[in-house]
Amino acid sequence: MGVYLSSLGRIAEAILEFDEEKLLKEVKEALDSGLDPVKVLEEGVAAGLRKVGELFEKGELFLMHVVVAAEAAKKAIEELIEPKIMEKGEKRKGLGKVVIGTVAGDIHDIGKNIVAAMLTAAGFEVYDLGKDVPVEKFIEKAREVQADIIAASALLSTSMPVQREIVKALEEASLKGRIKVMVGGAPVTEEWAREIGADGYGADAVEAVEVAKKLVGVEC
Repeated sequence: MGVYLSSLGRIAEAILEFDEEKLLKEVKEALDSGLDPVKVLEEGVAAGLRKVGELFEKGELFLMHVVVAAEAAKKAIEELIEPKIMEKGEKRKGLGKVVIGTVAGDIHDIGKNIVAAMLTAAGFEVYDLGKDVPVEKFIEKAREVQADIIAASALLSTSMPVQREIVKALEEASLKGRIKVMVGGAPVTEEWAREIGADGYGADAVEAVEVAKKLVGVEC
C-alpha cells in the first residue's frame, strides 16, 4: 500500500512541477505495476490538478502554470490512463457527463483544454469535441451520450452568438433544462450568459468546475 501511495504522490508532484516527461513516466510505471487506473487518475493526476487550481486561486501561480499542468494531465489521461480504464472495463463514479467544445468560427482551444482537463480531474465524464464545433454537433453528441451539461467556449466576440444558438437549439429540441448550458471564454461575461439564457458561466477553469458541480447538484 505504501508503494502505491508514494507512486500516486510522485504523480501529483510531477504535475505541481509542471514536468510532463516525469508525469508520463510516473503514470506509466504506476499502471505497469498493476495500480488501478481509476486510482491513478483520481488520487494522482486529479489530486495534482486540484492543488494547481487551489494555488492559482490564491494567486500563487499564473495562468501559464495552469495551462502547462492541464496539458500534461490531458496527455497522461488520454494516452495512458483512459486506454487502461477501457481495457479493464472499469468506470469512474462520475459526477455527470459534459460535452465541451470551442464554438463554430473559433479555433482557439487552450482555455477549453484546461477546462476539459479540470472537469475530468474533478470527476466528470468529458466528451471533448475540439474546436470550430457547429451547433448541431454539440446537440447531437449531447443526445448521444445523454449529457448533463454542454460547455461552449468562445474566444472571439464574433463567435459568441453561437453560444446563443446552442441555447436556442436545445429549446427547439425540448432539451433545455434537461441539459444545462455553461459558457465561457475571454470576451464572455456573466451578463452575456444571463442574456442568452445559459445556465452557468465560468470566468476561468477553477470557477467552471465549481459551476458545473452546482449545475449537477453537487455542493462545492
